[in-house]
Amino acid sequence: MMTTIRSCIRQSRHTLHRLALDPAVHTLLRWGGWALAGFLLAAASLASSPQPLAMGLLCAASGWQAVWVALGSGAGYLVFWGQAGTQGLLWTALALACALALGQRKLVRQVPLLLPSLGALIVSASGVAFQIWMADLTSVPVYLLRVALGGGSVWVFTQARESPVCGWLSWGAAVLALAQVAPLPWLGLGFLAAGAVTVAGELPTAALAGLALDLAQVTPVPMTGVLCLASLVKLLPGNRKWPLVLAPGAAFLAVGVLVGRWDWTPLPALALGGLLGAWAPGIPRAEPRRGEVSGAQVRLELAAGVLAQTERLLLESEDPALDEAALIEQAAQRACGACPCRKTCAERTAAAALPTDLLHRTLATPEDLGFFCRKPGRLLGELVRSQERLRLLRGERERLGEYRAAVIQQYQFLARYLQDLSDALGRRAKDPAPRFAPQVSLCGNRRDGVSGDRCLWFSGPECRYYVVLCDGMGTGLGAQDEGRRACELLRRLLTAGFPPEHALRSLNSLLALRGRAGAATVDLAELSLSTGRATLYKWGAAASYLVTAAGTEKIGTAGPPPGLSVADGRETVERLSLRRGETLVLVSDGVGGEDALRGCAAAPGEAPGELAARFLELGGGGGADDATVAAVRLNAVSLVIS
Repeated sequence: MMTTIRSCIRQSRHTLHRLALDPAVHTLLRWGGWALAGFLLAAASLASSPQPLAMGLLCAASGWQAVWVALGSGAGYLVFWGQAGTQGLLWTALALACALALGQRKLVRQVPLLLPSLGALIVSASGVAFQIWMADLTSVPVYLLRVALGGGSVWVFTQARESPVCGWLSWGAAVLALAQVAPLPWLGLGFLAAGAVTVAGELPTAALAGLALDLAQVTPVPMTGVLCLASLVKLLPGNRKWPLVLAPGAAFLAVGVLVGRWDWTPLPALALGGLLGAWAPGIPRAEPRRGEVSGAQVRLELAAGVLAQTERLLLESEDPALDEAALIEQAAQRACGACPCRKTCAERTAAAALPTDLLHRTLATPEDLGFFCRKPGRLLGELVRSQERLRLLRGERERLGEYRAAVIQQYQFLARYLQDLSDALGRRAKDPAPRFAPQVSLCGNRRDGVSGDRCLWFSGPECRYYVVLCDGMGTGLGAQDEGRRACELLRRLLTAGFPPEHALRSLNSLLALRGRAGAATVDLAELSLSTGRATLYKWGAAASYLVTAAGTEKIGTAGPPPGLSVADGRETVERLSLRRGETLVLVSDGVGGEDALRGCAAAPGEAPGELAARFLELGGGGGADDATVAAVRLNAVSLVIS
């Protein structure tokens, strides 16, 4: 019986572990979480009327996330409000249409107030429609409050990840919604969440959670004072958890005594929330304290120093010289050991003392040995084998030298990267505002999707933008895989903050160590969205072109591809300006640039997409080789409409 129970327990653990690793289960849990969030936010109430907080989360989502939030919020308005939730269903439907139509489009990023404005418009228009056609009796103050919350909640939820203040406000909105949900009379989810965020978060989070409970009017005890008092317990000396865990419940009792109002219902939920918040992840603060910034800066500088010292030690270390005399001696031992004349041979000692320069000469006749040998063929054969072994040892030594050079290079890059992070952390300066918006158009001759050319464009740190065009060697799936790998590696390094020079050298080292020299060529354009300047890095790629109002200019020339050597860097750097509407055209080697150059010189004002198509057509993009054209232009932000 015990064996059966243990087997069942073991099988159950195995099943749970398998389900925990199943991507389908993860997807279902994420969808369920979005639906539950929309369902609970639909319960938000102010002045005993439904509020459009669920619409804010819906506009912040996109794709299937938005669909599941809409399903949850629609069910929530029906469950919590019944007939009064009809207007909430209209909010959900219109917000879902906006989320699916706009989603993560570039226009939304360029105009941050677009979605909040649409949210306020949806609430205001639906309120007027219900008053006209449905005889809705909502008062003017409540109507204005809904409109403000409609636009404000969209802004708060869309900026929650980037702005700590919006993150605090989103926690307050969550507590406001949960305040209306109580599975048991003594277990209000609003009090449970308030206790948790008070223990896990900062004072502003606790104050907003208390304000949300006061606005929801779920208890006569002033919860703003309760949660602020509980949050101040963190300032007491010591590092014990129990005073912090008990702080929400104790502060509730203390404030109740001071104001003379008694309500025992929230106490169990506050106590349980404090217990949950002690083991929950901390809620991020607005910015690190100055002492913590200095400590992190010191640790980054120490790590950079350790990596730099390791780099110096590797540079100073020398490989031991190859023992060529030992190779001569081993060849003599093998030749003389199997010789029938070894017992009577007087030249055996001379064979072991042959000069090492024999390993570097062509050995063909007995006279090349420099002494008389009864069986010279054996000794010559062994010396030839030693020459081959010496070549193999040198090749292996060179290979190990390339590995060491690559490791030294990476230590150097990491040391500089950590030092730059430390300097940036010390400055704590804001990134410059972008004055230009990038516009990238791509045209290729492969309609089936199997192309060795791969092009990516993405944002980088500090108002930088990158366009990468990698041309995989040859055609077909192999070339496609090489181009994709090169692009993905560069994208990850550049988005992490590595300088383009370091990212390109890392790719070169990888290709050299894999023995894939020339597997891919690289065009890398770094755009500054604050100044409009561009830097073009080329490594083995075909020439690029700059189309201006005065004509078309050829930029760079084709050179050796990356991967030939770890130590040698052969990338070229071109600096240019795109501030006045110039268009940078990147092409793969399947495009005949000279023909396209003559054809496009007369049409500098074309849109980037039309210009790329014209370059591809005039450059012979219908050939057997993969041909891709990427046109890049910077538009002033104030002039960007779509």
